[in-house]
Amino acid sequence: MTLLIIIIVLALIFDYINGFHDAANAIATVVATKVLTPFQAVLWAAFFNFLAYWVFGFGVADTVAKTAHTMEINLVVILAGVIAAICWNLLTWWLGIPSSSSHTLIGGFAGAAVAHAIAVHGFSGYAGADGTTHYWYEIVSWYKAGKDGGMPSGVIIIIAFIVLAPLLGAFASYLISIWLLNASRKSYGPKIFTVALMIATIWLVCTLMVPYSEIEKPRFDSHFWSVAFDPHNIKWFLVAFIILTVSLFCLIFSSLNLHQADAALKKMQLVSSAAFSLGHGGNDSQKVMGIIAAAVAVYINTNPGVHMSSWLDVVLPNDDLGVKGVMPSWIPLACYSAIAAGTLSGGWKIVKTMGSKITKVSSFEGVAAETAGALTLYFTEHLKIPVSTTHTITGSIIGVGLTKRVSAVRWGVTVSLIWAWILTIPISAILAGLVYFVLSIFL
Repeated sequence: MTLLIIIIVLALIFDYINGFHDAANAIATVVATKVLTPFQAVLWAAFFNFLAYWVFGFGVADTVAKTAHTMEINLVVILAGVIAAICWNLLTWWLGIPSSSSHTLIGGFAGAAVAHAIAVHGFSGYAGADGTTHYWYEIVSWYKAGKDGGMPSGVIIIIAFIVLAPLLGAFASYLISIWLLNASRKSYGPKIFTVALMIATIWLVCTLMVPYSEIEKPRFDSHFWSVAFDPHNIKWFLVAFIILTVSLFCLIFSSLNLHQADAALKKMQLVSSAAFSLGHGGNDSQKVMGIIAAAVAVYINTNPGVHMSSWLDVVLPNDDLGVKGVMPSWIPLACYSAIAAGTLSGGWKIVKTMGSKITKVSSFEGVAAETAGALTLYFTEHLKIPVSTTHTITGSIIGVGLTKRVSAVRWGVTVSLIWAWILTIPISAILAGLVYFVLSIFL
């Protein structure tokens, strides 16, 4: 039990480090454009990091918890993974590199699990509980097909989104920038497009909403408030709010002078940065929830018959067996509190890289980048994919820069960032493997 408590504490410390390491993702553009002072910006971002507690479910947490097969690992594996993730995060923060805290955690967890499998079984095959032959590399959930043709999961999908997340962010921010640029012209075409988009958005959200009859645990007695505050519905309401807010601005953009347009864009940056901070909190806090849930599951597996206190009554969902997940409310509450506290601490070295070194950012670019980043995070969270908020916002900033000209993006800095992204998972995995072998001597 002592080791389990240590893992939970270290996981929350990692969550705190994640907050100040990734604070730049949400505040870099509002600081660079002087919409908010640095202190106001971190306070703003931290508030919406914590607010995400009431918005998002646990889909990403479930994906992270199942990175390795919990029936075949022990608590030392998870401890090694968390320690390696903390070390790599602190190193990249010190060097001012906006690497992915998410991929650090995934890489550490997977690397320690592989090291455990090699230490226990070696490189030859061994008989599993099901009677079939297994190999050391199968301890990690590399790929699992989606249920009923849904989105597949596994470490390979997470690795794929090292490329896909920034590309989605870049593509979305490029399209939003083009949309805004055309809306500034005094012609009817962009306005017709904007109205059509507003109608399509409202129709899509109404279609995707979960009715009261399908809500498993209504939060209120009132049907209206239960539907309005259902986590699934809130996400789609937020998507609609973001798109409709930008749409309303586009309808009046051409009638504003330069000073009025800049003032309006700065106010919109508050909305876009808040939306991105919600996505950041919802996406990254769930990864730590997943690690804590996995640790509890492993403790139960390695201590059969143990009676768990109600505050540690965690059950991982299993769609194949029809088992619903259970997570005590203190776990998400602690994770969201830790990441919000970390964001309050800031990460100024990375703010400088994100806010000025990639491309020059104005209020216009800030709105486009943050809006694109937020929409990308909501979309991937809906698919239960733990993507990097760092990769997403970096890609969004690059996409905005490309609307000016290719040379507007400082590609030397960008290439260095990409190398850091590529190396994060393998280095974290190797480091976690080494930590596992050292810990195994003493534990």
